[in-house]
Amino acid sequence: MSHHSQTYTVRWAELDPNGHMRHSAYADFAADQRVHWLASLGFDVARFAALRLGPILFREETKYLKELHGGETIRVEGRVVSQTPGGARWTIEHTIYKANGQPAAIVTVDGAWLDLGRRKLTAPPAELAAAMQEEEM
Repeated sequence: MSHHSQTYTVRWAELDPNGHMRHSAYADFAADQRVHWLASLGFDVARFAALRLGPILFREETKYLKELHGGETIRVEGRVVSQTPGGARWTIEHTIYKANGQPAAIVTVDGAWLDLGRRKLTAPPAELAAAMQEEEM
């Protein structure tokens, strides 16, 4: 996802009592960026449903670097850090940037593809594995 990013505005609902963006909002923005990126590759929610395939996470880690506040414009950029041959398992790193370009946080997720019928891990369609491989850095 080296070339895919989404821009957002931090909303009131994403703030904690201290006026900072709450911890879980970082994960929400990273997840939304992943969904937009996958849709840009031709794998939107409807296509995943038709394939009976879904992404699952094993680990999600956030490193907080700078505070974010309500009304700030942020950019979330993601990239595939690694994946297994065939693309069954993967690691994606999201960097959340402040409007001035400073990194505010790094969200790293380890995940895999789940066959929703069998409830077992599976390899994705070759087209998706290849697209993710092209984005790997």
